Amino acid sequence: MAYYLIKACWKLMALLPMWFLHFLSDFIYFPLYYLVRYRRKVVRQNLEHSFPEKSREEILRIERKFYSSFCDYVMETVKLMGMSPERIKKHLRFEGTEEVERFASVEGKSCVVYMGHTFNWEFVTSLPLHFKDPKIQFGQIYHPLVNKAMDKLFLELREQYGAESISMASTLRRILQLGREKTPFVIGFIADQVPHWEAIDYWMEFFHQETPVFTGTEKIARRTGSAVFYMSLRREKRGHYVAAFHKLSDDASQTEENELTRQYYRMLEEKITEQPELWLWTHKRWKRTKAKYQEWNEKRIKRLKGKSERHA
Repeated sequence: MAYYLIKACWKLMALLPMWFLHFLSDFIYFPLYYLVRYRRKVVRQNLEHSFPEKSREEILRIERKFYSSFCDYVMETVKLMGMSPERIKKHLRFEGTEEVERFASVEGKSCVVYMGHTFNWEFVTSLPLHFKDPKIQFGQIYHPLVNKAMDKLFLELREQYGAESISMASTLRRILQLGREKTPFVIGFIADQVPHWEAIDYWMEFFHQETPVFTGTEKIARRTGSAVFYMSLRREKRGHYVAAFHKLSDDASQTEENELTRQYYRMLEEKITEQPELWLWTHKRWKRTKAKYQEWNEKRIKRLKGKSERHA
């Protein structure tokens, strides 16, 4: 019941013109930023630590622009529901698809695409509309939402243009299946989240801070010998974006361990710096430190040792 109610409301709002949704975005921005102060402490801390060279005035300017962009992201995602192929092509332009198509369609080689939480990443699910070869399987990795109704709605939203949503838990299984079927794939990985403790196996400096990073994307790319790209997103004007492919490797299996991860984070940092208001600063990206990880690991070792002694 909740699913149908939310979907009906979403569909009705999606009928509104984009200019009016941006008007609503401006209306929402003021109470969200000045009254509710949604995660402002997290955003401020992230910005200050990431741009220590910037003045307080510059930090506040980025902060306000970020909240405005965040409200736009919400309203634009509402508009995306049921948006026609012709309409979405007016709001997101792709650059560099020719090389991706050469790998996937001409050479039959799969492509792994790194992405970040840069607005508006939801528009990128329209990528299949820009390719002619029906044999290519497009997809994006996603983390299922706790709310079942919202999870189902976002699956519909992200699959409406032909891309498959693959849950994180079944990523490797699905990709290996595509490999056995000789189906070339182009799959996007938003890989800038903070990993869980047990998934941490590599650290690097990101925005002047020691940062634990996911290496699973690289491991999958190397195992499948995929070509690897980074997709940047920049905003040309309000509601209009450009997604550009940047090749990192012709064949991931020929790269050194963690090389692709380092390339991805260097490029991600460079592109965020160009338009910092477009990255998701509300995310507690640096909540896991090496000191906390060491403490967690010591407790894990003690637990494992205790279990081993009990079974001895």
